[in-house]
Amino acid sequence: MELKQRKDDETYSEQEVEARLKDELPHWYLEKGWIRRKYKTSGWKSSLMVVNTVGHLAEAAFHHPDLTVSYAFVIVKLVTHSAKGITNKDFELARKIEAVVCWQPGLEAGALEGTPDDARFKYIKYE
Repeated sequence: MELKQRKDDETYSEQEVEARLKDELPHWYLEKGWIRRKYKTSGWKSSLMVVNTVGHLAEAAFHHPDLTVSYAFVIVKLVTHSAKGITNKDFELARKIEAVVCWQPGLEAGALEGTPDDARFKYIKYE
């Protein structure tokens, strides 16, 4: 499916959103007009770290998601309220959130090893 260039405030149809999520953000889904992602965590400290990470990225982007925070998960919901739908802003912020929250340095070459495979240090439940 070829996507035409859009202005940042132009909305995507439901079918276009579903196609982009499938191709670009497979762990995200469309529900009730929002794109959403549930991040499973290892507990309260990890949930708060996810919230703070999302909060930093959202504030830097000046595009603010709705969050549901629980002991072992965080749900991120994005929509562009001013456009009354899903826009490029939502996809771009979702990609940035996904890249930062799901980053696993132990899978990359380099000096950073990532968290040990030990329940005391678990953070995100990676998919």
